Amino acid sequence: MQEVHISSLVVHTAPEHIVGICEQINAIPNAEVWGDNPKGKIVVVLESETQGFLTEIIEKINNLPNVLGTALVYHQFEPTSDQLNNGVEGRRPEEGL
Repeated sequence: MQEVHISSLVVHTAPEHIVGICEQINAIPNAEVWGDNPKGKIVVVLESETQGFLTEIIEKINNLPNVLGTALVYHQFEPTSDQLNNGVEGRRPEEGL
């Protein structure tokens, strides 16, 4: 079953390391920095086909030098659009179930 997993997390670092950590996170496939603040908090969005891959990315980010910690704040998974088009959700009302 194909799925898409979307998660967001907050990464904590010392303020003087924000730029370097953001660059390192943006270099990781399927990870994107969405924002940061001067106190050392970075918002990251992750997207993957499997939950296991997300776990690997979170662990990789957590193990970056100067990262103090990560906190998962959101996780959602949905079937891919191909599955939706083949299921009930993809049918027109006149076609019935």
